[in-house]
Amino acid sequence: MSHTDPPVVPGTHVIRVRGLRKSFGDNQVLNGIDFEVRRGGVVALIGPSGSGKTTVLRSLNGLAVPDDGTVTFSNGLEIDFSSPVSKRDLLALRDRSAMVFQHYNLFPHKTVLQNIIEGPVQVQKRRVAEATAEAESLLQRVGLADKRDAYPFELSGGQQQRVGIVRALALRPDVLLFDEPTSALDPELVGDVLTVIKELGDEGWTMVIVTHELAFARQVADEVVFMDGGVVVERGAPGDILVNPREERTKQFLHRVLHPFD
Repeated sequence: MSHTDPPVVPGTHVIRVRGLRKSFGDNQVLNGIDFEVRRGGVVALIGPSGSGKTTVLRSLNGLAVPDDGTVTFSNGLEIDFSSPVSKRDLLALRDRSAMVFQHYNLFPHKTVLQNIIEGPVQVQKRRVAEATAEAESLLQRVGLADKRDAYPFELSGGQQQRVGIVRALALRPDVLLFDEPTSALDPELVGDVLTVIKELGDEGWTMVIVTHELAFARQVADEVVFMDGGVVVERGAPGDILVNPREERTKQFLHRVLHPFD
């Protein structure tokens, strides 16, 4: 596989999620989440704050451990959360998915290049020269080749987020997970990051994106999943969910987002 190509994964779906449940104390955040992500597909998770969107992403990356349900990858990996999950299972999840965080989460004491090759070298045990060459090529791809030796504090928010995307790509995951990738950015910096994500979708990368950018979701996603109260209220093509939803709760949410002063 070249560094510019998304992983080729056999089967119709890269991920199948069934019955995902998660509580924090008395607060049930996920209450039986079901959805699939097909190979090369882009799924946008939308919904109000507290609806469980980020917890779904964190569950797919092993950063949160659900109380019940299964996550199945097309290569045969299945994690059943109804019984205790081993560290090995969580590492297997992280080996197949990569997260792009809302607030970048770059190591402040490491250069851009060091941030990118940390995972490939330390976790995946790849050669430094190989990881470095791939990182440099990916930086070129997102217009940051000249920032190779810069530190995060020397970058704008948009540049830091593009480095975060490159860091995820360098892990060669089966699926890219984006948690509100533009919410921490100044409005004038949003476009560059969204352009990179759209290009990845056009190239065939499998992605799950939590976003509040509804116009972007309509443009880039194959499927939109609307969540509220820890459940999937409805799901479907962007043109259906974002323009002509069936469920009253979806209609209310969209009206409040699109017409905040009504």
